[in-house]
Amino acid sequence: MNHTLAASPPPAGGDGGPARSSSAPGLRSGDHHGSHRHLLLAPGAATGEGRIDAIVVPTVRHRLRLGHAAALARELGCPLLVLCSGPYTGTAHLRPLGELGAEVVAVDFAGSAALRLPRFETSTILPPRFRRKTDTAAKRNLALTLARMLSWERVVFLDDDIEVGEPGDLRRAAGLLDRFSAVGLSIAGFPDNSVVCHAYRAVGGAQESFVGGGALAVETARDVAFFPDIYNEDWFYLLEGDGLRPLAVTGTVRQAPYDPFRTPDRARTEELGDVLAEGLFWLLDEGRTIDDAHHGHWEDFLVRRRRFITGVLRRLPDASVEPAERRRMEEALKASLGRLAIITPDLCLAYLDAWRADRKSWGDFATLLPAARTVDDALRALAAPGHRPFTTLRLNPPRSAKRDRSSSA
Repeated sequence: MNHTLAASPPPAGGDGGPARSSSAPGLRSGDHHGSHRHLLLAPGAATGEGRIDAIVVPTVRHRLRLGHAAALARELGCPLLVLCSGPYTGTAHLRPLGELGAEVVAVDFAGSAALRLPRFETSTILPPRFRRKTDTAAKRNLALTLARMLSWERVVFLDDDIEVGEPGDLRRAAGLLDRFSAVGLSIAGFPDNSVVCHAYRAVGGAQESFVGGGALAVETARDVAFFPDIYNEDWFYLLEGDGLRPLAVTGTVRQAPYDPFRTPDRARTEELGDVLAEGLFWLLDEGRTIDDAHHGHWEDFLVRRRRFITGVLRRLPDASVEPAERRRMEEALKASLGRLAIITPDLCLAYLDAWRADRKSWGDFATLLPAARTVDDALRALAAPGHRPFTTLRLNPPRSAKRDRSSSA
């Protein structure tokens, strides 16, 4: 088997079939799949448009990051649900968003422990060093819960650092939800990848971005899925029992620049999720199923992963980057290797078993959710014993009774 880096051929594809690849030719590794985009369907330009029931933005950043999403919501005629946490955002800070004319419902997210949501085995089985300190997955799960209670059947998840150039792309994504469980938008601008994959690209590797939760339209009434609290949680959302759920891609959004090498801890906390997701998608790339993710697969894949990261490290001295950037990349890759050293096949298998159990628990929970008229009504019903309902802010509520169910009143 070829474990060296070699030049890759130009990608191919077309409308009506697998999504067209957009990366330039580069180096490829026999131990890493730099693209999974052939797993997506690109239905083509004839796609009809559909309604959007809500745009959801989980955020910890300043309200200025939300202006674009608010303008989109106004243009598309749907509410913007903002799930806030941290010192820079929240209901106390977002009132100026009302000047943009959009219907906005902001929620101060105080943590999933304050809600009557399932307690996921995927969170409890992991040793403390593997647990994440972010709340993005929990916010998205709350949004899915609210969507089912409020009969929001077509929801668009957007990150606060994503810009949508053409609102019609979101309408076309919503239109595809009649046929697909989820529809992603291609990420342009700054690449949306893990730290390791950013480093691979920097040394000349042929690396693309897959679709993800940063720009994703989902159908919530017909399909029941959840976001586990792990890096690549959006990839897990897109999976079902034995493979990928019906998934398409249309349109383009732009990712704002960020620094993937700012701290080695980012690479360290991503590693388990990157191993699990890339290990499963490796099987899907080969036409196999998740059921093939047995002990032997993880033994082999962990060896491949170490060989891949080590190969990127070896190429760093020749990378066309500044010396300071090279040092930070090296520190990040070594952090990934350090975390990889304590990931075992048994841990991978245990996580997948927990994920399967959580999928069932979430499905049972979602099918029994009561209907609610407003976000506030839903949050009161979801408040855990001993916890107050989350604080909300309602801006520019709709006048019609039909749309009033989307407000926080």
